[in-house]
Amino acid sequence: MKPEVVIGHIMHYRHYPVAHQFTYPTYFLRFSIDDIANLSNRWLSIDRWNLFSFHNRDHGKHDGSSLAIWIRQLLADNGITTANGDIVLHTYPRILGYVFNPVSFWFCHDQDGDVRAILCEVNNTFNEHHSYLLSHLDQRPIVEHEWLQCHKQFHVSPFFAVAGEYQFRFRWKDENCVFQINHHLNEEKMLSTTLSGVKCDLTSNRLIKLFFSQAWMTLAVIIRIHLQAWHLWRKGAKFHPKPQPPNEEISR
Repeated sequence: MKPEVVIGHIMHYRHYPVAHQFTYPTYFLRFSIDDIANLSNRWLSIDRWNLFSFHNRDHGKHDGSSLAIWIRQLLADNGITTANGDIVLHTYPRILGYVFNPVSFWFCHDQDGDVRAILCEVNNTFNEHHSYLLSHLDQRPIVEHEWLQCHKQFHVSPFFAVAGEYQFRFRWKDENCVFQINHHLNEEKMLSTTLSGVKCDLTSNRLIKLFFSQAWMTLAVIIRIHLQAWHLWRKGAKFHPKPQPPNEEISR
């Protein structure tokens, strides 16, 4: 596949116990991890500074080693033998050298182009990392619009306990990407998150236009996280101290 930029919005809606909602413009890179060399252009570099950049150390083992080797070893270690095709990463770039990636998505295909697993790679503001590996027990293909579920294992927000379940639903095949993540606790919907956008060719001209329209997008991510936390605190949302991170880096 040709590298793409997905331009759209992110929406958070906290349903319970304190109602709160916000929507922000955003954009993501989307590319084959085996074709990373073709990601670079005049304004986008690999593992070095530019207006936009992608660094291997921002993902996987966070040591700069090969991400293609890492993700395929992860799949093998978890017994997912059918995801032996292209692997597409959907993630934020660095802008002016900075990025905070709340979540990146790895779409792991088989040789026929069907998605067999999706890895949701999560970071929190304490420099901790955890990933949720989504797949069917019988390794049948994941199809659009079906709900996938896993237990919440990782601290993200101080206003939610590490408890309950995540439900995921994805649309990715046409020009529109829509990713939905719901957090449920005791059958109560606590949070709805939607990431949506339109796929566009990743060109130098498009990147420079995005830079001048949202030059501080990745910095704004971390600023907005703390701003929304302040709003929740003012509304009286219950504060949960950060627990120790899970022992395992991957959960299913």
